[in-house]
Amino acid sequence: MLRLYDNHLSGNGYKPRLLMAHLGLSYERIELDIMTGETRTPEFLALNPNGRIPLLVLEDGTPLAESNAILCYLAEGSRFLPAGRLERALTLQWLFFEQYSHEPNIAVARHWIRHSDMTDAQRTQLPAKQEGGHAALAVMEGHLGGADWFGGDALTVADIALYAYTHVAHEGGFDLAGYPAVTAWLARVAAMPDHVPMLPVAEGVVAGGG
Repeated sequence: MLRLYDNHLSGNGYKPRLLMAHLGLSYERIELDIMTGETRTPEFLALNPNGRIPLLVLEDGTPLAESNAILCYLAEGSRFLPAGRLERALTLQWLFFEQYSHEPNIAVARHWIRHSDMTDAQRTQLPAKQEGGHAALAVMEGHLGGADWFGGDALTVADIALYAYTHVAHEGGFDLAGYPAVTAWLARVAAMPDHVPMLPVAEGVVAGGG
């Protein structure tokens, strides 16, 4: 059985949970407290030397790290990852955008505000993070002005990757009222069959539907 090392507050961890719900996959979920060093134990570092979640351990014991790499692995051969060369590249384009322009700003601002006691250095850096986050949201808004989805004509891993932190962007101080196309897209993703919320989550075996 697939085994997912996760944290319930992590948008990166939510990505594979959401995709596996859409795919109807069963898996074992293991909660790790990233604030108390549970991803820095020798046992976990043996699986992922980078010491981060999510980490997916495959049926044969192979560990696979990095949330968007996990999405691509799980989605292979499904409707969530286009088979065509250009269509797949366009989907990957948004995955790279999410990790380079979106997540480092929106997710970091959210973490600082909601899940940590901000240091003076973080308070100084926060306006720049929020500026970068708004720039990413503006790019998304522009795309969604002429399309319903990212990377294709239907829900793909690009949408799942971008949804994870966008739908909780308000927790990082981002007001989405100025992004009506993004807001409408969030509602479309949440209305899809087999959608699961980021919270609550259960530890242990999660049975797939489909």
